[in-house]
Amino acid sequence: MGKLNGKKIAVVLENDFEDSEFYVPYNRLKDEGAELTIVGLEKGKVLEGKSEGYKAKTDRSFDEVKPEDFDALLIPGGYSPDKLRAHEKAVDFVKGFEGKPVFAICHGPQLLISAEMVKGKTVTSWASVAVDLKNAGANWVDRDVVIDGNLVTSRKPADLEAFVGAIIGMLGK
Repeated sequence: MGKLNGKKIAVVLENDFEDSEFYVPYNRLKDEGAELTIVGLEKGKVLEGKSEGYKAKTDRSFDEVKPEDFDALLIPGGYSPDKLRAHEKAVDFVKGFEGKPVFAICHGPQLLISAEMVKGKTVTSWASVAVDLKNAGANWVDRDVVIDGNLVTSRKPADLEAFVGAIIGMLGK
């Protein structure tokens, strides 16, 4: 039995996600007993990662889920968050996690910018997203993992160990 037994985590995903930023947290959290649901624009769609060609299939569409069905939200990086932020249903779903644990890595905070969830928060991200976060009112810092209240952010695949450790630390209480 893992530390996260019974925890329900939504994973928002679209094509061109950063492979390891999806499968490393997904598999580790699953190993800890969490129930993960891949949520995308279309149920049953096979999505492909941008660097390794890793494939993931959506379990549900945004039309089929509500934030209140989940304990937490995971936003892997790559180009997936930028693609999702162009869809109102995706942004509204993310907004519904205000006050709940939210985990975003690399370009993941782009979706949080569109959901207006970064103002006044201390965060990190892939370096090129820093100016967007600052313009949205966030305090951007260059660290492997940043925890601000219920928000956990990380920069890149090299930070995955710290990122997943922070997620398990927060949800495993």
